[in-house]
Amino acid sequence: MARPITLFTGQWADLPFEEVCRLASEWGYDGLEIACWGDHFEVDKALADESYVDRKLETLAKHNLHVYAISNHLVGQAVCDHPIDERHKGILPARLWGDGEAEGVRQRAAQEMKDTARAAARLGVRTVVGFTGSSIWHTVAMFPPVPTEMIDRGYADFAERWNPILDVFDEVGVRFAHEVHPSEIAYDYYTAQRTLDAIGRRPAFGLNWDPSHFVWQDLDPVNFIFDFADRIYHVDCKDAKVRTGDGRRGRMASHLPWADLRRGWDFVSTGRGDVPWEDCFRALNAIGYDGPISIEWEDAGMDRLVGAPEAIKFVRSQLFEPPSAAFDAAFSSS
Repeated sequence: MARPITLFTGQWADLPFEEVCRLASEWGYDGLEIACWGDHFEVDKALADESYVDRKLETLAKHNLHVYAISNHLVGQAVCDHPIDERHKGILPARLWGDGEAEGVRQRAAQEMKDTARAAARLGVRTVVGFTGSSIWHTVAMFPPVPTEMIDRGYADFAERWNPILDVFDEVGVRFAHEVHPSEIAYDYYTAQRTLDAIGRRPAFGLNWDPSHFVWQDLDPVNFIFDFADRIYHVDCKDAKVRTGDGRRGRMASHLPWADLRRGWDFVSTGRGDVPWEDCFRALNAIGYDGPISIEWEDAGMDRLVGAPEAIKFVRSQLFEPPSAAFDAAFSSS
């Protein structure tokens, strides 16, 4: 059976949930990766109102859609981040921001991530996708020189804050899929290894594979799949285009807005960038990944009402089933 293709609703949270369901269904999506912002999925309401989850499931069923994962990137970001500032105020619910005192924000965000696991279980979803934040991301530029002990404290801080959250994930039978992404505790290959080691590689914590974040860092998304095969809990499809060849445009993007052509890279519509999609899907087949393929729309240079249906057509053209066991046996014996 073909893997389901879903639409991540994070870039659609300005639209009512019902409208996003209608659009996704009309475009041929099998389901949604539902964001925990806008009116799409509200964790506090899911736990406080017994009918809330039923209403969400009824809306999905009305449009012949399923839900395979929910995502709470925005709240997860605040669990470990340093500093906590106006950027976080802009992405967090007022009830979590409170008075803005940094440690209070982190503690409320941690509690919300525990509740996100509980809400996911109530929805019948086994995977929560998101960010972790990082107390040491601000040291990446490496100047002033960063003492080794400071980096060590960053990973210890991550483990101290996330292990109690993951205890709740274990209790309710839900997994966390961390999106490896600049600004997080795990943002590339070696930091992903160190992050897993920091929490003893406990099964509750895995990875959301999104190749766009590897491409613009000059990392190989295919080998990442093979090397972290047992931790690929979810897949997001987003493409990136690198444009650094003129000697002016750098990979750090110069604080320029999305879609500004002076940037050294940008997210683009799936199939229009530098991700080696065929090799990636073959690698996912090889490791036996059978979960959803979620399209994350984030191309500021294209109307999303054009790009989202284009993206699913491209992904369907690339997705093919691995050979059957019978074919494998016959081929290997010939």
